[in-house]
Amino acid sequence: MQQVIFKRPEILTDAFTHYCPGCGHGTIHRLVANAIDDLQIREKVIGAGPVGCSAMIYDYLDVDFQQSAHGRAPAVATGIKRVSPENIVFTYQGDGDLASIGTAEVIHAAARGENITVIFVNNAIFGMTGGQMAPTTLLGQKTQTSPEGRDLTTQGYPLRVCELLNTLDGVAYLARVSVHDVRNVLQAKKAIKRAFETQIEKKGFSLVEVLSICPTNWGMKPKQAIQWLEENMTAYYPLQVFKDWR
Repeated sequence: MQQVIFKRPEILTDAFTHYCPGCGHGTIHRLVANAIDDLQIREKVIGAGPVGCSAMIYDYLDVDFQQSAHGRAPAVATGIKRVSPENIVFTYQGDGDLASIGTAEVIHAAARGENITVIFVNNAIFGMTGGQMAPTTLLGQKTQTSPEGRDLTTQGYPLRVCELLNTLDGVAYLARVSVHDVRNVLQAKKAIKRAFETQIEKKGFSLVEVLSICPTNWGMKPKQAIQWLEENMTAYYPLQVFKDWR
């Protein structure tokens, strides 16, 4: 009898993704799919889709999705959850979507303790629109709109979303993870599953920030980008569980 030790998650479609080589979105999609499969909640899940590189996530995860305007996914998810509290509702957003135009939506959803789950992908850049500086771009990091590197005096400090949300009482689960190596992928898998469990247990708002690479817009090869993330992003964005209702 053949033993299966690794297979495609049931809700992960076999569609070819549009992501650039080395992009972390594919790995993160799989982790979300793993969590939904493991918790056996497929028929209850509704996703609020973003604007950005992952706008076509509905082609890759075989669950119900509602497309959201740029940055408004937490507001859309709030409406869905309040109308259908029996459903498991999540958003999947990049840093340009969540930490820029969508800052107010995520902060207020968290402050209200909305019982939704947010998967926040931080690759420190606006990816879909050509590699402009994002709220999460590091000091000194070069982008299309900061060719000399992000300048503190004119552009301020990068936004730490988890540290900001950690001050809010409505947050039940909050973690920052990464997918730059196998050990961290496994930690990210646990955190994403834990975020969904938080919603299932009706404990309140949950968010997992996932550090990821963008080799194309960083102007690096994937291996170089992984090293850059480990050496630079994790120093400014430390990996940890900030809150856990357990």
